[in-house]
Amino acid sequence: MGRYSGPKWRIARRLGCNIYVGEEKSLKGKSILDRRPYPPGQHGREGRRKLSYYARQLMEKQKVKFYYGVREEQFVRYFEKATRMKGRTGDNLLKLLESRLDNVVYRAGFAVSHRHARQLVVHGHVLVNGKKVDRPSYQVKPGDVITIKDKTKEVPDVKKAWFELSDKRGVPSWIEVDRDNFKAVVKSEPTREEVEIPVEDHLIVELYSK
Repeated sequence: MGRYSGPKWRIARRLGCNIYVGEEKSLKGKSILDRRPYPPGQHGREGRRKLSYYARQLMEKQKVKFYYGVREEQFVRYFEKATRMKGRTGDNLLKLLESRLDNVVYRAGFAVSHRHARQLVVHGHVLVNGKKVDRPSYQVKPGDVITIKDKTKEVPDVKKAWFELSDKRGVPSWIEVDRDNFKAVVKSEPTREEVEIPVEDHLIVELYSK
């Protein structure tokens, strides 16, 4: 199955959580969740049923998958890698996902959304240490310098994200940006505390550890 490309806020309503927090339309998303605090569909107004523990585990996994835009097989590989790393598996999993190039492009402020960031990477607009990288899953490391091509700097959505939206969203402390030169430097590994979406990662670990 490919990545979901339908209405974002339908997913947010289904999960009961604004998984697109920080994006350009996040305020709209919050208002939709306020006005319609029930799942989409014909029977959505009947309210949310009490979830089983297993259903809660699945929902936490779905939150993370939709936020980072990864498929199930990719997610499993990230989890398996996280289990082999030192430290808490849940923290390691989120750090690996935060370190994806498309996420760093978004978090640094080059793109208006995760989808936009992925598009920039796939189309070859993003440079890592001066070299083009077109794999959204590329894992950045401390010291990596992220820039974009000169022509890309003039794209309206990129300029809007870089000069307007990034101030509203904020940039995590592990990324340092140079606004004048369209440059971002990965200062350190991502921190668990600065993951944008509220997620109970221990439920995901329990789900995959069965």
